Amino acid sequence: MDLIKAAGAVLVLAVLSQAAVVTENGLPILWEKAPSELSQLPTVDGVIQINPWDYLQRMALYKMLINSTDPYMSSMGPGEKESPLWSLPLQLGWKLKSGRLTDPSPGSTSTCGLESSEPVCISPQSWYACVNYYMSVLPFLAAVQTGVVGKGEVQIQIQVPAEVAPDYCSSYTDCSTKHPDAMSKWQTFFQSLKQISESEDTDFYKKDQILGLMWAAEEESLLTAYTACSERQKLYSSPEVRFGQSWLRSAAYVAAAHFHANIERSEKFMAPLPSRVLQESDSPPNIADLSAEENHTLYIFSWMNSVNQLLGGSLVRLWRSAMCSAQAREKGQALLHDLVLDPKFPVSGLMSILTEMTTSC
Repeated sequence: MDLIKAAGAVLVLAVLSQAAVVTENGLPILWEKAPSELSQLPTVDGVIQINPWDYLQRMALYKMLINSTDPYMSSMGPGEKESPLWSLPLQLGWKLKSGRLTDPSPGSTSTCGLESSEPVCISPQSWYACVNYYMSVLPFLAAVQTGVVGKGEVQIQIQVPAEVAPDYCSSYTDCSTKHPDAMSKWQTFFQSLKQISESEDTDFYKKDQILGLMWAAEEESLLTAYTACSERQKLYSSPEVRFGQSWLRSAAYVAAAHFHANIERSEKFMAPLPSRVLQESDSPPNIADLSAEENHTLYIFSWMNSVNQLLGGSLVRLWRSAMCSAQAREKGQALLHDLVLDPKFPVSGLMSILTEMTTSC
């Protein structure tokens, strides 16, 4: 029983904190400086050349994705900040602000990835940049291929530094060959947007369908990144590795609930994330120069991962089983909100809540 209570406790994150900076003027970091059209990017012999190791160009991929899909997102709610894709550029901004886009190699003197660098670049050695590659370049190429981004036939070439060229795909054909499952799910997401948005379903069901397809693609991209980026994670301290793995695996909970990651919700959930890369000497939840919220988040993320392992993965499986319908997933989103933002939530009853939800499926 104590283990079950612990499983509930591990999901309690932190009350909203301002530890991590993920927005400026209510938008992702440097959003307004990022290009918003394909025509604003370099072109050689009719082929658009995209450099995703330039922070503004990688942010531009998200800008074009959100702008191009907004016409199909009316079921998410009124306004320009309701798209569930907003969480992606917000995460990229947090990585920049927290120093996670720099080269983690021991003894590295590179300024690449530092917010103060001009132009702001992204280190190809960064594990976080590697993971984000599969969450930015892959969906963008799929969106261009399906005609959601760009008009007519558009040729795109992704620039990859020579020293890491074998590690990253650089075109639609290349990415589809190397990562067929992830590319296929992103294409399905973009191909389905117009059809879903024009269907006779209610906005409630349209929203759930869109979120389901988006999270299926995001989870597949993360699964691909987990394998593809593993060598780069070895460059970090053990506390940072543990945090990174826990952070990656926490996606299972938000994905199963079809979490609506608009700007407001994403910012609330990301605010307590650690504002710097962890060092070997750091021992959460007792890191002196981090806030109480950051320390608590690190502690909880660690427990989320370790307790699920102790339970043989049954915590995640029970959560997924409970998210069995659109109505159940709506309850799951509310449950996530309470777990994260309400410190008074009776976490000892989490397992019974999930069991009851599963029984009523």
